[in-house]
Amino acid sequence: MFFLDRRDAGRQLAARLAYLKGTEVVVLGLPRGGVPVAAEVAEALGTPLDVCLVRKLGVPFKPELGMGAIGEGGIRVINDDVVRTARITPDELAEVEAREREVLKSRARRYRGGREPIGLEGRTVLMIDDEVATGSTARAACRVARARGAARIMLAVPVAPHDWTARLGEEADELICLQTARDFFAVGQFYTIDFSQTDDDEVVACLEAAAARLVSTRRTGSRHAVLEDLEVDVRAGAVVLRGQLTVPKDASGFVVFAHGSGSSRHSPRNRFVAAGLNRAGLATLLFDLLTEEEEIDRANVFDTGLLARRLADTTGWLTGQPETEGLAVGYFGASTGAAAALWAAAEPRARIAAVVSRGGRPDLAGPRLPSVTAPTLLIVGGHDQLVLDLNREAQTRLRCENRLVIVPGATHLFEEPGALEIVTDLARDWFADHMAPISHTAG
Repeated sequence: MFFLDRRDAGRQLAARLAYLKGTEVVVLGLPRGGVPVAAEVAEALGTPLDVCLVRKLGVPFKPELGMGAIGEGGIRVINDDVVRTARITPDELAEVEAREREVLKSRARRYRGGREPIGLEGRTVLMIDDEVATGSTARAACRVARARGAARIMLAVPVAPHDWTARLGEEADELICLQTARDFFAVGQFYTIDFSQTDDDEVVACLEAAAARLVSTRRTGSRHAVLEDLEVDVRAGAVVLRGQLTVPKDASGFVVFAHGSGSSRHSPRNRFVAAGLNRAGLATLLFDLLTEEEEIDRANVFDTGLLARRLADTTGWLTGQPETEGLAVGYFGASTGAAAALWAAAEPRARIAAVVSRGGRPDLAGPRLPSVTAPTLLIVGGHDQLVLDLNREAQTRLRCENRLVIVPGATHLFEEPGALEIVTDLARDWFADHMAPISHTAG
């Protein structure tokens, strides 16, 4: 069995675990790679999602040798045999623990954004990672979850070595794996398209989206509770494109995302921004501008005219849906997707209320820029000099209300701590200031 990427692995794992739907299970993902897998499982099962933050306590003179692990809430699991054999003094142990606990606190703040950890006392925990290799991380995570009061622990992974049950059978009450192998050279051999490193932004985006869904089930009467969060098929001309539509209750408008080259509706950065807009009462649609077959031809990825037509067709489809009828339309474009957003917004009957560009290439919209009437916000990282110069030049060609905001210290992908949060706040405020319900009937 092979997986396209972590999301695909999560969907396949969710199918295996479908019998848990409707139960009180809590899904915990191991950062970083386990979280996208866990996010798919939690969404399919309709369960809460959180991270299980653990830090190994390495022997000072041999850090790869674990003498214990720590978790949130002061949880501490010590391997007395290793401590005794390595002759670790109490002071040495305390020094290592203090250092790792600071890292643990920093990760918790980054990933949860101030939210409290989900309580595990007396509950069934479904622990998920993207793989098991040596099993040391999974072992520590299970012990920490048990110390936090979990009544039952299920450890589920897409792929593991053939002897993984012998290694971890005593740590979890139940072990689930889709694929085991004797020739286990590297985990990446089981992921056919993408097994690149998961970054912090993707972890945060997964947790934000899951938190929004949890709020929707608990506060269905609230103004911004999520009414719909659905995978949809978008008809754009002769093709059907896959999308993720999220509509808060009493939405004040909707924002269509146009991703950049090499990205998709699963873009962790766009999902992070979309979750922030959802909390502000804005509906969002993240969709693939090209089919899988079209993406093979790289010329399509940079065909701004084609992408703009897809964006316009998708907007027309969306304005006809019952959930979004009568709502103002905004575009959020990233990288080359920003050019498609501006190109589409320049169409005479587009009636786009606002455009936001994140690290965009507005220059690729070329002669269309003077025809854009939608208020346009250009957001660029202060360390993204080439793109910053292109945005400054493009801004001189815009005749609409516009603003260029530079995020200090940020690079092209806004990977720096806090950078994407600034982008989200800027986009939220721009759309809130410029979007109001309108009629989309033809004039």
